[in-house]
Amino acid sequence: MHENTTKTLLRDCAATRIPSGEAITLPKDSPVFITQALGGSYTVSTNQGLARIADADADALGLEPAAPVPAAATADHSGPVEDKSVWDQLRTCYDPEIPVNIVDLGLVYDCIITPRDGQGAMVEVKMTLTAPGCGMGPTIAAEAKSKVLSVPGVGDADVQLVWDPPWNQAMISEVGKMKLGLI
Repeated sequence: MHENTTKTLLRDCAATRIPSGEAITLPKDSPVFITQALGGSYTVSTNQGLARIADADADALGLEPAAPVPAAATADHSGPVEDKSVWDQLRTCYDPEIPVNIVDLGLVYDCIITPRDGQGAMVEVKMTLTAPGCGMGPTIAAEAKSKVLSVPGVGDADVQLVWDPPWNQAMISEVGKMKLGLI
């Protein structure tokens, strides 16, 4: 949709440097090339290297933000949480360098939903990264948490980065392998 498009930033824009995870500001009038637009964020190539721009800053690219994700404070905490809904939200999170979601990449190891009376369910997610030294881990984990918190019935979420077992390509789903041209 917006991938493989050159844009000029309309204003200074907060971004995250890839792969270090360092917060940076891309200056107004900077040219950027959108390499990936998935899951409500944009991976852009800049004269400073690769960076990730959040959906909230889509206007700096001259784009409309995607539909807003409800904040945890306004999410409906009543009723049971559907396991499928949590997994569907996790499938909207993407590694900024790989056009496959974190579930199909095999990065999500565990997702436990614990019902709690009157507070909404607690969702605990254990996930990993394709490389332990990737600085984007906290960014991806925070995005996963935010999206899980938007699921009706969820009151709290904890997303932990774990390194055991180490990730390998055999963990990628068949769908993910097809998207990456591995099968």
